[in-house]
Amino acid sequence: MFNCLYKTILNGEKHITSRSPTPIHKLGFLQNPSLSLKYYVSSTSSQQPFAVSYLINSLGFTPETALSASKYVHFETPEKADVVVKFLKNHGFSQTQISNLIRRCPGLLKSNPEKTLLPKMEFFSSKGIPSPDLAKMFSGFPDLFRRSLEKQIIPSFDLFKSLLQSEDKTLQALQRCPGMFTYSLETYVVPNINTLRESGVPESFIISILQKQPRAFRVNPVQFREAVEKVKEMGFNPSTMKFTTAVHAVRSMSKSTWERKFNVYKKWGWTEDEVSMAFRIQPWCMTVSEEKIMRVMDFLVNNMGMESSLIKKHSVLFSLSLEKRLIPRGLVLQVLLSKGLVKKNFQMHAYFECPEKTFLQKFVMIHEDEASELLKLYKGSLDSSK
Repeated sequence: MFNCLYKTILNGEKHITSRSPTPIHKLGFLQNPSLSLKYYVSSTSSQQPFAVSYLINSLGFTPETALSASKYVHFETPEKADVVVKFLKNHGFSQTQISNLIRRCPGLLKSNPEKTLLPKMEFFSSKGIPSPDLAKMFSGFPDLFRRSLEKQIIPSFDLFKSLLQSEDKTLQALQRCPGMFTYSLETYVVPNINTLRESGVPESFIISILQKQPRAFRVNPVQFREAVEKVKEMGFNPSTMKFTTAVHAVRSMSKSTWERKFNVYKKWGWTEDEVSMAFRIQPWCMTVSEEKIMRVMDFLVNNMGMESSLIKKHSVLFSLSLEKRLIPRGLVLQVLLSKGLVKKNFQMHAYFECPEKTFLQKFVMIHEDEASELLKLYKGSLDSSK
């Protein structure tokens, strides 16, 4: 039986030669068969495709990644690929960015950089985007190189510009989500914007979302409309920014994820109506992860002594950073409480919610004798979170 299995394995690994055999267990099994592919690629260079060797030696690919990428690009000499790599280096791409770019889009190694890559980079450069940002943008979204400049990129830029009524805002949206320019805006963005307009959302809000969170519109129009209708049923007013935030929250997760987050809040004694109320107060409370919900509740209830029933009325607390806001301020507050330096009618939620300048003025610098100690404690906690 073992001999039969041994023959089967050998037939499935035809690239393994007798000259460079993969180690065989004494019972006939391949020793560590998961290494056979790596062994083949690294030790039998005369048998592997030239593209595989090039990707490993010139771009630092692993053997497995190189073999996978070679399925999409075939070449027998390095000249053309070298031209592409040199072009990218000359235009500010780091070695890591080039490797990431080719890993995600191997076919670029066979492109003509002067005809295919340069015009797209020149277009964005002409809009004022510096070379380092261009390299970051294209390496992060290599599909930009594969899209037609005349049929996709320029029309998308012009449409964004007409919607945002500003080239500067268009560039800001582009740098936040370059991938938007690889999709059909007429198919996704425009119908979703029209849905918000029909629902009574002010144009200024729509422009703000499109500029700051363009991904929010990159969704199937049917699903987007369903999210809008659901938010209306929850009682949100379309003329407020909370409405659009709630739409984003509802649209960004599946029903099962929504229910899991509901259940996490309920573990802390909230009823279903109370979770819904917290969402209406601050929709962002449902966009954070289940882990963060647990950590924030644990910190506020068990470390700071806040009543769980009070937190649901101030659900904005879940949108604040634990490491950069809640925990550092909590350490300062514990010192203030231990020394009796806060008033009896002190509202803890306001302490965490207030802006940085207000916090320092009202709770740190006002206490002259303790200010230096408090500031050192606060800054030390912030530094440790970096």
